[in-house]
Amino acid sequence: MADECPKCPDGLPPWLATFADLMSLLMCFFVLLLSFAEVDAQRFKKMAESMKDAFGVQREIPVMDVVKGTSVIMQEFSPGKPEPTPLDELRQTTADIEKEFLQSEEQQQRSEAQIDSELDIDAAKAAMQAQLEKEVEEQAEELEAMLEGEITAGLLDVEMEDTKIIIRIQEKGSFPSGRANLNPDFFEVISKITDVIASTPGKIIVAGHTDNVPISTRRFRSNWELSSARAVTVVHAMLSNAAIDENRFLIQGYADSQPLVANDSSENRAQNRRVELVIQRGEDADSGQVIKASEHQPEAERSVD
Repeated sequence: MADECPKCPDGLPPWLATFADLMSLLMCFFVLLLSFAEVDAQRFKKMAESMKDAFGVQREIPVMDVVKGTSVIMQEFSPGKPEPTPLDELRQTTADIEKEFLQSEEQQQRSEAQIDSELDIDAAKAAMQAQLEKEVEEQAEELEAMLEGEITAGLLDVEMEDTKIIIRIQEKGSFPSGRANLNPDFFEVISKITDVIASTPGKIIVAGHTDNVPISTRRFRSNWELSSARAVTVVHAMLSNAAIDENRFLIQGYADSQPLVANDSSENRAQNRRVELVIQRGEDADSGQVIKASEHQPEAERSVD
């Protein structure tokens, strides 16, 4: 009869308790070692990759083409109308009428100073304009007093317009009909006018005017040439006085384009045949065709057949 194996006692063997205690102590020991150690991230990453390759956790399979498929999301997606995201902001709009009340004190002081400066400039301009008009009025009165005899005889007219003095030389007594040479007796009148305006500033505009009767001679092809030639003749007569500067002169010829009165009678046509001397002061310069007196030949002073 074969020997039978003795029956094992009930319960765990006594050595298992010692083994469990030993494993617990070893685990605590290695946990403490790990907590005291410094982990090198690069080395840990390399070690993790080595372990991954060693245990076959993940395999990299190179492919030639990107895997393609049908996206359920793209098939079911339909774009909608975008809506702005509400922001927790409070905004305020200021009307133009209210902006003036939002100016800082410094801006208000600057605006007031600018207004005061503009008012001072306007007041200074007004004072200068009043002073200039007063000077022009005194000069006009002086001319009227010196030329009282010629004005009474109907040879001249003196008028004041803003800051301009207009001396109208009528054809009567100054120019022969259809010619541009001054009568010898009229040089004295031109000399009186030149003596007064030589010492006063401003431009001197000499403009010739005719009536509407056409003219065509060997010397003058039209009233334009006649009016310009008469203006040049007056300028050369005035330049005989060395006290006046030739650069102050502007010569204009208007023919019959600016009549004083209608050309419907012989008296009115005689009134329109004139040469005007405009003494210009201030900023409002007259416009017109301008010829420098020094560039024009004094042919108009000679008699023309």
